Amino acid sequence: MPSVAEKSTSMELLASQFPVTLPIPTPTTNSNLLSIKDVQREEDLLRNPSSFRAWWTAIHTTKEAFNAQLKAERRANVPDETAILLGPLATPLARHSLQCLTYLYEAAIVQFPGSFKLWKSYLQMRMSYVLGRQVIKKRAGGRKKLPEMKDALEEEKEDLESWENGLDGVVGWGEWRSLIATYERALMWLPKLPRLWLMYSSIFFHPMCPSPISHTHARRTFDRALRTLPPSLHARIWVRYLLWAETKGGSTTVSVYRRYLAVDPSVTEHYTSILLSPADSVPRPLEAAKLLLSLARKASRGEYVSPEGKSPYQLLGDFLDIVERFSDEVGFDVDATIASNEAIAKADAEALRTDGPPVPVGAGGAHDEDEDPLSPRKLNIEQIVHKDGLEVYKDQAGRLWTGLATYWIKRGEFDRAISTFEAGIATVLTIRDFTQIFDAYAEFCESLINAMMESLESPDEDDDENTKETEQELDIKMKEFEALIDRRPFLVNDVLLRRNPNDVQEWEKRVALWGEDDEKVADTYTKALETINPRKATANLHRLYVNFAKFYEEGGSSGSAEPDLDSARKILEKATKINFKAVEDLADIWCEWSEMELRHENYDEAIRVMQRAAAIPKNTKINYHDHSLPVQARLFKSLKLWSFYVDLEESIGTVESTKAVYDKIMDLKIANAQVIVNYAAFLEENQYWEDSFKVYERGTEVFTFPISFEIWNIYLSKFVKRYGGSKLERARDLFEQALEKCPPQSCKPLFLMYGQLEEDYGLAKRAMSIYERATQVVADENKFEMYTIYIAKATANYGLPATRPIFERALEVLPDKQTAEMCLRFAALERKLGEIDRARAIYAHASQFCDPRVSPKFWQEWNSFEIETGSEDTFREMLRIKRSVQAQFNTEASYLAAQTLSAKQNGTSEQPSAAQPADPMAAAEQQARGPAFVAAKKTALPRADEDQASSAPDLPPQQADNADEIHISDEEES
Repeated sequence: MPSVAEKSTSMELLASQFPVTLPIPTPTTNSNLLSIKDVQREEDLLRNPSSFRAWWTAIHTTKEAFNAQLKAERRANVPDETAILLGPLATPLARHSLQCLTYLYEAAIVQFPGSFKLWKSYLQMRMSYVLGRQVIKKRAGGRKKLPEMKDALEEEKEDLESWENGLDGVVGWGEWRSLIATYERALMWLPKLPRLWLMYSSIFFHPMCPSPISHTHARRTFDRALRTLPPSLHARIWVRYLLWAETKGGSTTVSVYRRYLAVDPSVTEHYTSILLSPADSVPRPLEAAKLLLSLARKASRGEYVSPEGKSPYQLLGDFLDIVERFSDEVGFDVDATIASNEAIAKADAEALRTDGPPVPVGAGGAHDEDEDPLSPRKLNIEQIVHKDGLEVYKDQAGRLWTGLATYWIKRGEFDRAISTFEAGIATVLTIRDFTQIFDAYAEFCESLINAMMESLESPDEDDDENTKETEQELDIKMKEFEALIDRRPFLVNDVLLRRNPNDVQEWEKRVALWGEDDEKVADTYTKALETINPRKATANLHRLYVNFAKFYEEGGSSGSAEPDLDSARKILEKATKINFKAVEDLADIWCEWSEMELRHENYDEAIRVMQRAAAIPKNTKINYHDHSLPVQARLFKSLKLWSFYVDLEESIGTVESTKAVYDKIMDLKIANAQVIVNYAAFLEENQYWEDSFKVYERGTEVFTFPISFEIWNIYLSKFVKRYGGSKLERARDLFEQALEKCPPQSCKPLFLMYGQLEEDYGLAKRAMSIYERATQVVADENKFEMYTIYIAKATANYGLPATRPIFERALEVLPDKQTAEMCLRFAALERKLGEIDRARAIYAHASQFCDPRVSPKFWQEWNSFEIETGSEDTFREMLRIKRSVQAQFNTEASYLAAQTLSAKQNGTSEQPSAAQPADPMAAAEQQARGPAFVAAKKTALPRADEDQASSAPDLPPQQADNADEIHISDEEES
């Protein structure tokens, strides 16, 4: 293994061979540059020194020749270490080819110093011998023409040049310097071309580039490029400049990015990520935090739009992430924070006394150290979170409070963190924010307790005092944690009440949370009634007053204290003066007050309470639904209040007082049908029959049908039951009054009651006329039943023959389905009377309404009738009528549609009406009178399927069995 001295000696030997291009090789200084083969080329160039084509052809011919020789050359004699250090210049042939090509390019440049094509080819050739073979990267898709700087940095990072087998920067230092000098000469002639500057800058990214070149010289070269090129081309240089600064790290990155951010702040977010995780230097969290804070404030004012699509709140969240990670480097400690808060409060107070409200710092262009990345002063995190977070993003309070508490936890200020958690829980307005803060609070307490328990598991033997203190502190923390868990329902309730202090249900829940703690329950009720605005309260505010009164009435929540009716009365008295949303709520208060007095057997006081509540004002024309008036002014029209009052009077009052209350209800015109019925029933119970009938009559005058129908029904039944036939004319007048305005849908029971009255106490003739009148007046759906009753009554009074005209009128009036049923009954009547022909005629009349497939009962009954009473001719006539009716129903459109749908579902397309008749007699009738129904199959021109059908041979007709055929023997025919 070679020693260090031997290695240094070999390095010096290798380095002594360079530079091979400085001074510029010429035939006078290097006799090996030209050979006999090159004489003709040199003579041509001397004769045509101004011909660019001649120089270009000579250069490319020489380059191709050397490339072919280099490929054919074997490097078996070159050691591996030498090949690694020298790269493309490891062989003498390579160094000779570089000198020859350099000589030709330099001679051409003398003739054409302003040719970009020549300079570019020359520089690429020199770079290939120094930097190595360039690796060409394949791109998928094109590039944006003018991308944003953030996208341009990502694209450029992917497209940076890379090389293989370059010349070592220490061994080939001279050759590297020569390459740089060549670029400087090119830029002297072509300073305005950005491509030359970009090619020049690519050298600084080479991993073997010497440090003097890749650091200070590179920075100065980028600066010269920015000074030389016009501003429209600066973006192309800045992309390389920023990427180069990222690779160097440290103060270089900071200084370069600061310069660019002064022009374009769009990459500030990218810069902050570099500051937090630099490649070769220490993080700078304070500068990153100030930059993000500045961006968040600008974004909230609309002065900045994040290229990554982040909202102002997300930028503030990134700021909080930095604060949580680097709490010691970014923010003040507790003492500095308190002092800063006091100074800010004092400054705000002075500003309010002198110049009005304070102007936010930074909004008007004033200098703010919190946003100055160059300032070493740390940040007041509490003030920033309150001012820029909680005041602006009130719906994200949970994240902000937990972030601030985490900041204090990371700094080891546990008491400050606990106070922060408590302040957050006491101010949030949503359950989501509360849950976020409470979970973080509980997790912090658990971690603190676990840390103390772990320290007690392995105590120091010589430190007993600290162990005891830790145990005492652990007990305190355990109690505090248990208290926190027990407080959770109350804290949740506090959040909901802060969000809506007028939520009655949440106040009721808070009362329930205190359980049997009477003092807390009373305080909660008192606070609730002082806080809630009656016009904004949720439903059932009156129940809060009622429950509070019951609390005193029942002797507290546990019932162990003495009942305090005076306090309960005071609460209810106060409730009666509250302007509730609905009149019914105030009515409930008075009713509950009266019930409380009843429970304690204060009957007179209960009556007095309801008398106060039901006091009628002088102006009784107040609209009950006029919400512009207070509920106290509309209370006297509350039916709920009067109903309770009248029930109370019925229970403990006199008949006269109860009648007075009922009369007041009637006078106020707030009574409903139930009140009318109850009033009349009360009078009946006390033997005031005529007064009760007067109440019914008032009710029928006030209400219309269908409500008055129930009143008439009860009234008439009560009247008939009371007087029977003693006041028949009066009863008839009442029935006529009831039927005068009764609609057809409701008059049937009244007619039946009227007819029964005449049957029991009047004349049968009048009863029959009432039933006949009913058949004409009642609704269509009730006529069949009414005719049935009429026929039954006529049969009972006059006998069966008297019902014939009734049946005939019914057949004229009733619909088809009911007509068939009535015909069956009519035919049964005629059969009883022995009128067989009349019965047969009725069956024939009813047959036109009965489809054999729908009404088989009718045809079965007629069939039985003909078998019992008919002959062969009458039976055949019945069958003929049946077939005729069936054919008639077959031609109906609805029947045809149903049959067609059924045929399609069964997989056949035949028309039922076009089938061959199964009955020979029906076929004969069709031939005689023509088809009853012609299917729409014929068109103007015959179809192909019809031609095929006509050309098919005629099949013999199939004889179908007739189910209704009567087999008559030869003897019977004779």
